[in-house]
Amino acid sequence: MIHVHHLEKSRSHRILWLLEALELDYELVIYQRDDKTQQAPDSLKKIHPLGKSPVITDGNLTVAESGAIIDYLLQRYGQGRCQPSSDDLRAWVDYRYWLHYAEGSLMPLLVMQLVFSQVPKQSPWLIKPLAQGISDTVSKRFLAPQLKQHLTFINQHLSANGNFAGPWPSGADIQMSFPLQAVAAVQSLEQYSAIAAFVSRVEQDSAWQRVVARAGPLTMPGQ
Repeated sequence: MIHVHHLEKSRSHRILWLLEALELDYELVIYQRDDKTQQAPDSLKKIHPLGKSPVITDGNLTVAESGAIIDYLLQRYGQGRCQPSSDDLRAWVDYRYWLHYAEGSLMPLLVMQLVFSQVPKQSPWLIKPLAQGISDTVSKRFLAPQLKQHLTFINQHLSANGNFAGPWPSGADIQMSFPLQAVAAVQSLEQYSAIAAFVSRVEQDSAWQRVVARAGPLTMPGQ
């Protein structure tokens, strides 16, 4: 039996989505963050030393990292579903690009954006104005322009292709769902109509709706 170790305000909803899309049986083990530190509890560190989520256990195997979990589940249980055929080289390359791009290129920007937004809130009152100025400068001069460039790039791909690669939902679509839902939670997607359509398609997907019914709605760190 597959067990999904699910930490609130984490990226594990997308693993649940894949399991629902594949119609696989699984057990959901839920962990709550510490109210003060927002860190994972020690009980999750007993599953994986870093205390990160998502993590799955399948028999004696423990698999961490979203991309690795998606690869594992599709390799072992996918039976060709949720990924393009290797005969379609273009789709095969796109699939693997977006599967790795989500965490390798896009999420670091979003994490930095979150961290810098929290710096003024976590700073002593005496230096809050300085911390706010640093946060605003980093966001305006570096993070916002970079994020705009990435979102434009993503929007162009989705405008031309409808989804990221392969049949809907592919592992790449599932991997990309979290960062784009995170963007949609904090800013308007008016300029990025294809991304908005993608996020809407995710949230209307019947397998995604089963996830929400079972695990609750997706919430983001900082919310």
